[in-house]
Amino acid sequence: MVKRPAEPEQAGSSALKGGKRTQPSPHALDDAVQFQDEFEDEFESDDEIFEAGEDGLPDDEREEEDEKNDAMELDEQIFIPGRNELAAGETLSPDPTTYHMLHTLSTTWPCLSFDILRDNLGDDRKTYPATVYAVAGTQAEGRRSKDNELMVMKLSGLGRMEQHRDPDDLDEDESDDEDIEPILESRSLPLSSTTNRVRAHQTTTADSLQVLTASLAESSEVLIHDITPHLISFDTPGTSISPAQNRPLSTLRMHKAEGYALDWSPLHAHGKLITGDNNGLIYCTTRSDSGAWTTDSRPFAGHASSIEELQWSPSEQNVFASASSDGSVKIWDLRSKSHTPALSVRISNTDVNVMSWSRQTHHLLATGADDGEWAVWDLRQWKPAGATGAAALQPTAVARFDFHKQQITSIEWHPTDDSLLAVAAGDDTLTLWDLAVELDDEESRVHAGVADIPAQLLFVHYMELVKECHWHPQIPGVMVATGGNGFG
Repeated sequence: MVKRPAEPEQAGSSALKGGKRTQPSPHALDDAVQFQDEFEDEFESDDEIFEAGEDGLPDDEREEEDEKNDAMELDEQIFIPGRNELAAGETLSPDPTTYHMLHTLSTTWPCLSFDILRDNLGDDRKTYPATVYAVAGTQAEGRRSKDNELMVMKLSGLGRMEQHRDPDDLDEDESDDEDIEPILESRSLPLSSTTNRVRAHQTTTADSLQVLTASLAESSEVLIHDITPHLISFDTPGTSISPAQNRPLSTLRMHKAEGYALDWSPLHAHGKLITGDNNGLIYCTTRSDSGAWTTDSRPFAGHASSIEELQWSPSEQNVFASASSDGSVKIWDLRSKSHTPALSVRISNTDVNVMSWSRQTHHLLATGADDGEWAVWDLRQWKPAGATGAAALQPTAVARFDFHKQQITSIEWHPTDDSLLAVAAGDDTLTLWDLAVELDDEESRVHAGVADIPAQLLFVHYMELVKECHWHPQIPGVMVATGGNGFG
């Protein structure tokens, strides 16, 4: 993040054209540069020249001076949120040279939960401009709560930053495509309550692909919608959406308190959903082959406080994890007749807000807490309740970081790289981490003039009131986040 103080314009400075400075003419150089008479100066021995160095300073003094100048320049240019404070009148702006692509989107109402939708444009795509499909729920409150909606969005024309465009790799048509303005198309499904959490699930029916969403409302209801027609309408001119298609497929009312935790199983094609509420109860809802939705009337109970996050195992279809404000994470098995946790570990003295189960390395679980600490756990070290001896010892985290000084609001593993994570926090930052980086003994823990910056920290992006972040599953390196002022 770069702090950009206002600077007066300097007269006579050459303008930048196409990334290059205008070169002075040869005649101007002749007038400006004059050669001295080689016999005019007093004679200096080779030894004297070597000791003084090219700039007249001894080498050790010159190196020390260069280090001081470099340190001063870094201190003036680099701003670390949570470590530095803005002076009156200063604002933060991103350094565009560090981004391959950067776009922002403002909405009428804040959307503090969203999900990225897979599309049929291909995997591992690296061409631009990019296209992203997403769904989000709004946060209109008070008298305007009736204005809430489920927004289905198509963002197209997302070009790269200009400095990352290589003219040699683009034909004329591709170059023209990147010069177009970004386009937002959206479809609205009316809701009567604020959305606390929304997640999407894509399933294949007998004849086509179906995209379902589940939204956990402030009213404690769980609304399940089919947004397939809305997505089709983006690419099929003349398609109309009927009022019936805007209504939920099902409204689930098993919760007696509002909640914030919700997850679709990746291993149940028709649709299997877990939801948690502020009473500490978790319900499982399953869709049958006929399309009917059935909720198990017996909740999974064991937490002493609200359920903050739920995650299905990426490899075991009957196993899921829960995180709670009671500071614990529990592992559950649907086959348990008692509906009690198989594993339970207290990992924090504060709320455990968020959690992400690695899709690449299935025994790794990342968690984020209310005190700003996030950690990675090896589930193979977790033992069942009642274990004795060495098995009863409290497991230790594989990695633990306290770089953020306010609550962690979102955490997510990279979809294809098992060492990369994205972390969002209440200090208005979105950070990227690489756990494969190790700090050598000879390396200093002082980076850019700021102490205690972990070597695993790759990038810091400033985003006001950032709440959720998600990697795009089909565009490598693309991250989308939402906050109080919109999307980025």
